[in-house]
Amino acid sequence: MIIVDDLRAMTRSQRAAFTAAFLGWALDAFDFFLLTFVLTDIARDFKVEVPAVALAIALTLYARPFGALVFGLLADRFGRRAVLQIDVILYSLLAFASAFSPNLITLLVLRTAFGFAMGGEWGVGASLTMESIPPKMRGMVSGLLQVGYPTGALLGALANLALPHVGWRGLLMFSALPALLVLYIRRNVEESPAWVEGHEERQEAGVIGPLVRHWPLLLYVVVLMTAFNLFSHGTQDLFPTFLKKQHHFDTVMVTTLAICGNLGAICGGVFFGTLSEVIGRRRAILLAALFALPVIPLWAFSQTPLLLAAGAFLIQISVQGAWGVVPVHLNELSPDTARGFFPGFAYQLGNLFAASAAPLQAAFAHDRGDNYGLALGVVAAGVAVTLAILTIFGPERRGKAFGGTAPSEG
Repeated sequence: MIIVDDLRAMTRSQRAAFTAAFLGWALDAFDFFLLTFVLTDIARDFKVEVPAVALAIALTLYARPFGALVFGLLADRFGRRAVLQIDVILYSLLAFASAFSPNLITLLVLRTAFGFAMGGEWGVGASLTMESIPPKMRGMVSGLLQVGYPTGALLGALANLALPHVGWRGLLMFSALPALLVLYIRRNVEESPAWVEGHEERQEAGVIGPLVRHWPLLLYVVVLMTAFNLFSHGTQDLFPTFLKKQHHFDTVMVTTLAICGNLGAICGGVFFGTLSEVIGRRRAILLAALFALPVIPLWAFSQTPLLLAAGAFLIQISVQGAWGVVPVHLNELSPDTARGFFPGFAYQLGNLFAASAAPLQAAFAHDRGDNYGLALGVVAAGVAVTLAILTIFGPERRGKAFGGTAPSEG
């Protein structure tokens, strides 16, 4: 109820900025996760092993930092609103085109190009939102914004129910839907007030200056985001394959368990994002990360659908609970003159260094008789501890003013 009241307290332009960024991230994730549900189907069609197809996930992640760099620089120079529209159209068309891949090589090329476009959305959308809302609402909105990712995954899981009827190519054709978001952005979203206010200062500072002055911070955030991305991709990308290959579940059961995980992710993101406004960003991330440790045996090694569902729900409370703090934490740590570029680029560089998680986990499981549960559990435990350590010894700037003045509280 408090969250609903806070959203109602926003101005129309603030709600529109949040809605555009949320939907952009959700539909971005929707396009990404559609592929994770059909790895085995594509492998069978192209007559290759699953790890070869899983390389498409890694290549998508490899390309994301370059997209974050290009679109972030464009957003700092030309504004968040126009660049966000271009980015959404591009990632939608590229993901849609991958449905027509005649062979594995073409699929890998198209998913790499999709990753480039996908890499630009998060940083631009998050900066647009965080620069537009009142500071006291950042934690709650951060959690809501980040659960766009599991919301997109949830939509992907629901779309997966159509797989027996449309095949993997038909499923990937759903990727064109996000392009419709551009119509909403053009009609409803205004430019970030902090970007408008600081445009001249940003032009004078350029990009190299802020990076040189803040290189230790950039290095820390990249390492932190590497751990974050290993936490999410290491627990999500191969989960459907784990259920198919190790437990031999059908499409309906795989979809049901994926939905359970994504519902937990939504709950975790909103709860810990909101909690970070009370106890601080670092403490909220720490609590969320450590919550994973007692849950891992239930999630990775259970044998019945009911226990696996409970494990999926709880592990994603942890994973996306920690992630729910990321949009606000990175934007508050960022230099004012590079907020369109800095958070997204650091985030996606972390993605780059974590990009090999899916194929390495798949190879690890394959070499051990398709023991995907072991591969998932080992990564989740190690990364949860690492993330907690990195977070607690890092900086925090809760409540920092953007652009010299706080946005109106409407």
